[in-house]
Amino acid sequence: MPPARRESSVLHLDLDAFFAAVEQRDKPSLRGRPVVVGGVGPRGVVSTASYEARKFGARSAMPTSEARRRCPAGTAFLGGRFDAYRMSSQVVMELLRDLSPVVEQVSVDEAYVDLAAGPPRDLTPAGLAALAEDLMERIQVATGGLTASVGIATSKMMAKIGSELNKPAGMTLIEPGTEQEVLGPMSVRAIAGVGPATAARLHAFGVETVADLARVSEGDLVAIFGLAQGASLTRLARAEDNRQVESQREAKSLSVEETFDVDIADPGALERELDLLVARLASRLGRAALFGRTTTVKVRQHDFSQVTRSGTLPWATGDPAVIGRQARRLLGAIDVSAGIRLLGVGVSGLTTHAQEELELGEGLFAVDLAISTEVEVPDSIGALPGGARVVEPPERRHTPEVADGVEWRPGADVHHEEYGAGWVWGSGLGRVTVRFEGPRTAPGPVRTFASDDPALAAGDPPDWRDG
Repeated sequence: MPPARRESSVLHLDLDAFFAAVEQRDKPSLRGRPVVVGGVGPRGVVSTASYEARKFGARSAMPTSEARRRCPAGTAFLGGRFDAYRMSSQVVMELLRDLSPVVEQVSVDEAYVDLAAGPPRDLTPAGLAALAEDLMERIQVATGGLTASVGIATSKMMAKIGSELNKPAGMTLIEPGTEQEVLGPMSVRAIAGVGPATAARLHAFGVETVADLARVSEGDLVAIFGLAQGASLTRLARAEDNRQVESQREAKSLSVEETFDVDIADPGALERELDLLVARLASRLGRAALFGRTTTVKVRQHDFSQVTRSGTLPWATGDPAVIGRQARRLLGAIDVSAGIRLLGVGVSGLTTHAQEELELGEGLFAVDLAISTEVEVPDSIGALPGGARVVEPPERRHTPEVADGVEWRPGADVHHEEYGAGWVWGSGLGRVTVRFEGPRTAPGPVRTFASDDPALAAGDPPDWRDG
């Protein structure tokens, strides 16, 4: 294990509400309004919520149905535009590589930078503060207004915690020797790897904060959690994190798992746990802008033996409904009658593009719409002229309007031969409503077309640098 750093030279950058911020930049009529990006099917998961939507309780990994209940009328629920997000991400990552040759990109909106690996620079508190402020300003200019939050510390764990402390558009410098002072009052959930189940077990022993955890002996933690997790909790509670920043290798798989306090044998209870894991996994896929072909279910039996089952689709998907169906089928092939202590689900065969999207049904970034003509909402996303409004009743759902192989999803970029570039405001009943505007225009007009109008076609993401 490499020695601990003596200076704060690990920078963690996190773009603020990234997907939603890109949508607001490219769609001026949404600026200042609540925006939720993600799937809106029955198993839809929120990928990102704008800060305006977070005020109402919407957050990442929440079921979209719950976000709809919390957010007011007029909230924009949009599908993802991964090409648009990658365009902005590439600009940011290049700025980070200007700082250092060692950049570890974690996802499209998050990265670590080893400041000690770059050219000689001032690593004093004043020098680091100036570096961070300059970086944040350059990102905002280069991306057309997107903001980032930055944490700088002696380790990856502390730098990441720092980037969360002053969001949005904030910078936190954690100086050497102050790590435990910062960590101590925080919930144990602040430590990487401490999920709900681990936190609940710690709570049973009266451990609520990181300071509480740091007072527990390593022997006790090993007795409770096992050698690997117990030793890891001891180190992290003491801010001992010597992981190096490494140029990111291509991810081959993503997975989540849960260890139960008591063994579970009831198939219904296990399916409910599996659904929760799939929702978490789909959220991670969405955040990383990845899709996978192979689903794997892992089970650790009551006797600690481990069983895995995998299935592969002919296409790549990020759809929690599809992953969930695969996972439940795989779990059904495993004998759980004696009870299991751990359940996990993962995807592999990752790619940055989904294939056969129109055949997948309701996906993480698919949108299924229903049309109601009973309520007129003239300025609501999904509203159609004449009083028609896109809604999502609990009983009846429809897939987005599809014509000539094009699926008209809310938020999607389109181009009209006469009116130019715009985005899908809503669709249904053989119609597509488009708002014509872009990153450098004022809020634009809304017009409705037949879904098979030959003048209307799918478009490319707008470039905020044009003009």
